[in-house]
Amino acid sequence: MNKQIIHWIKDYVNTILWWLDQLYYHQYEHTLEVVDRSIELWIEEWLNENDLEILAIAALFHDTWFIIQYENNENYWASIAKNYLKSILYPKDKIKLIQNIILSTSSDKKAENIYEKILKDADTDNLWRDDFFEKWERLRKEIETIKKIKILDPDWCHYSIKFLKEHQFLTITEISQRQQKKEENIKKLENQLKEFKK
Repeated sequence: MNKQIIHWIKDYVNTILWWLDQLYYHQYEHTLEVVDRSIELWIEEWLNENDLEILAIAALFHDTWFIIQYENNENYWASIAKNYLKSILYPKDKIKLIQNIILSTSSDKKAENIYEKILKDADTDNLWRDDFFEKWERLRKEIETIKKIKILDPDWCHYSIKFLKEHQFLTITEISQRQQKKEENIKKLENQLKEFKK
């Protein structure tokens, strides 16, 4: 993996994301967490380290579309990465692959290869850790701020349970390391919902 290119891209992504103070969840910190988890999953899945650079670059760029607009942004998801990578003369065939990996993080797109499976798992990995509730509240605050709405506790709880139950892990590693915590979080949310209904 070319560490110099990764360093350049980290600096670039940090520069374009740092001023988005309305993003309480999709921040540069989240981007770095996704990169780190992508690398961990790649190694745990016993994949060729020569291809790791492509995944790391896709992970770095995967949320940069937030600088343009929050929703209906599919057309922008991969264009920022493409334009930057072309400017540093990155190989065209690899740019296309990176674009497709980035686009796979859309919730309605099915992962078609191991790159896409890993990035989709890494992108939601922090939702299955011990800091799930802290991260999830950040996402709620972000949505409320961007959309200028107030999400009531029971409504958010309903949405959270539905999201967690519908979500599926795509790699063997993520299943083995996160499934138990996911089930625990669902149980906690269901108990919260019962309290709201009292």
